[in-house]
Amino acid sequence: MRFDVFTLLPETFSPYLQASILQKASERGLLEFCVHDIRAYTHDKHHTTDDTPYGGGGGMVMKPEPVFEAIESVLGTSPTCPVILMTPQGRVFNQKIAFELANQPQIALLCGRYEGIDERIREHLVTDEISIGDYVLTGGELPALILIDAISRLLPGVLGDPTGAEDDSHASGLLEYPHYTRPPEFRGWGVPETLLSGDHGKIAKWRREQALLRTLKRRPEMLSNIELTKPDLKFLSEIKNGK
Repeated sequence: MRFDVFTLLPETFSPYLQASILQKASERGLLEFCVHDIRAYTHDKHHTTDDTPYGGGGGMVMKPEPVFEAIESVLGTSPTCPVILMTPQGRVFNQKIAFELANQPQIALLCGRYEGIDERIREHLVTDEISIGDYVLTGGELPALILIDAISRLLPGVLGDPTGAEDDSHASGLLEYPHYTRPPEFRGWGVPETLLSGDHGKIAKWRREQALLRTLKRRPEMLSNIELTKPDLKFLSEIKNGK
């Protein structure tokens, strides 16, 4: 899968993309990262990418010319891949959207800066808008990295464990169950006996119930968005009734 990132701060991406899982997946040809400097597509000596807003007001606005030229030079005048603007005005990113985008062979991410972008970019170039939450950052670089990370780990072969992403929080619609590792006792705190039993059926049941319990306590609204089994409903009923 190929990611094309268009940004005014290309140097912010290398430290994260050239580390750990993403770096290894890139070296194996599973991922391709192409980071493009929008300033390289300006034509004045100051490499101007922003200007004051028409109508007045504070802040600066990203100009349309360099953004259009950057994206069209790389992707063509009619890009065939999604061109996603990272903006707090977009649809809020979640695991469902990550799965949706993981089916694409190529994705372009546009990182805004300053007060915002010229509206003509949004109207005539961008095909999707995504937010990572109801707060404002100084630019779209961190949100773009979040999308890259979340989407990449869903692709076959990226994670060392082929099933590693299946039990993650939100992957199944539930928060993930608790994890334990050696030693079996630390400062008097032990590991649940079920996990030491070697009984895979019991372990699977315990993990499912713990995921349900954790979701009920921390994010109860999530339970209404997934299909619960009869054992799930029985367990939750018993918890709510104090059994």
